[in-house]
Amino acid sequence: MALNIGDCAPDFSLSDTNGNVVTLSALKGKRVILYFYPRDNTPGCTKEACGFRDRYDQFQAHNTLIFGVSTDDAKSHQKFTEKFELNFPLLCDVDATVATAYESYGKKQMMGKEYMSIFRNTFVIGADGNIEKIYRLVKAELHPAQVLEDILSGG
Repeated sequence: MALNIGDCAPDFSLSDTNGNVVTLSALKGKRVILYFYPRDNTPGCTKEACGFRDRYDQFQAHNTLIFGVSTDDAKSHQKFTEKFELNFPLLCDVDATVATAYESYGKKQMMGKEYMSIFRNTFVIGADGNIEKIYRLVKAELHPAQVLEDILSGG
């Protein structure tokens, strides 16, 4: 079943970089940006994370929280966070359960080899817990600015 704008966002509980459990349903009243990315410390993922980092204050000014989600573990997230001074939590979805629920995990192909990985998708979840916007297979470097622009314009 495909997720669409207006659908109730699938609830989840995941540990963040510091071992704190983040539960989506506990965040009602705030807009949530849930962006899925393949791996810590890779060029595209670093550009995307730093783009959200650099705009973090603007997102916060609009009652918006940011969470990056990958299948990396807390130790990897911690190194990535420290190295690039990320100012928002990264969530550990080591078994890809949440990525799967958000249709952001599946088969990829590179150089003729198939493998399972996270798709670079983003979901903007409204304060009511419903999906406001879906960005699929985004361009890492330009994406954070696009999301911010859409939120600022009310789109």
